[in-house]
Amino acid sequence: MKYEDAAIKESEVPRGVVPILQHLLRTYASEVNKLNAVWTVFTEDDLRFKPHSRSSTVGEIIEHELLSERRFFGEFLGLPEVEAAQVLPKDRTPASYAGRMVELSRKRLDFLAKQADDWWLSVVPFFDVERERVWIFWRRVLHTAHHRAQLGVYLRMLNKPVPSIYGPTADVTWSDADPTRSVASASRK
Repeated sequence: MKYEDAAIKESEVPRGVVPILQHLLRTYASEVNKLNAVWTVFTEDDLRFKPHSRSSTVGEIIEHELLSERRFFGEFLGLPEVEAAQVLPKDRTPASYAGRMVELSRKRLDFLAKQADDWWLSVVPFFDVERERVWIFWRRVLHTAHHRAQLGVYLRMLNKPVPSIYGPTADVTWSDADPTRSVASASRK
């Protein structure tokens, strides 16, 4: 994926002790880059925006993401995390939120890279059930993707550019971009 400014470059993703699980580390770093790309499009004034009275504001979604990541990684996966009261940045701006998210994520990547397959496959409590840590990790990625997509819709509603996440968007494209928008392109093998 082409990021204009990757917060965590491919060369910075640590090598995991279990080669077949390297994709977990790459995926998490990619999610960090995607969040960074979306969060930094917002301005400080946008943090109060919500499209409906029952919706969360941009700022509430971002703070939820930061706090719930801390909970998933600390409580459920057992990573050493900062105290919950230390998760949110003092300066509540999109750039400071994104910077804090990247900072916390780099530490998680380093920890996760050192874990053997038995750690990933260990069954641990998750809310009111028990699941393998690898399952909880993927659940976290899906949770993050859900809120990232939600904020992408908010960007469109604010008439702001939606950054490229998986490929070209209406706002970002490049000469060799190949979106699948036709039966012909979907037919390629």
